[in-house]
Amino acid sequence: MDLSTILKPEAVKVVSAASSKKRLLHAIGDLAESAYNLDAPRVVEALMDRENLGPTGVGHGVALPHARLDGLETVVGTFILLEKPVDFSAVDRQPVDIAFALFAPEEAGVEHLKALALVSRTLRDTTLRTKIRANQDASTLYSILTEGHSVQAA
Repeated sequence: MDLSTILKPEAVKVVSAASSKKRLLHAIGDLAESAYNLDAPRVVEALMDRENLGPTGVGHGVALPHARLDGLETVVGTFILLEKPVDFSAVDRQPVDIAFALFAPEEAGVEHLKALALVSRTLRDTTLRTKIRANQDASTLYSILTEGHSVQAA
């Protein structure tokens, strides 16, 4: 599995106007709707339900919001780079400017966990995060995320 199997080029976006965690989740919902034809309000509700279990800000300015949704056949993702970081209640208390959201079928088990682990390992790379933050073009960001960053499952 690599990121190109779960992330489409049209699911990558740079967002300038997300002033809060809630607005970021809404931007993710809108992006999931336009890229994968998912229902944005349903996506936002599922993400907020997951966040209520515990924040998905994993540190170093990265958030990995995720949810299971009825009607999906495979795991899909969206990627947002924020021009201005927002508070995401991250484990290291640092604001978030990189958000990679994953959506899995309701019945997905191992595939969802493998995708989450892959994204987590990929975005743990300091050099990669630096490259991401240095680019404001969605197609360049997609290339950075998907080229040569396939990582073996644990």
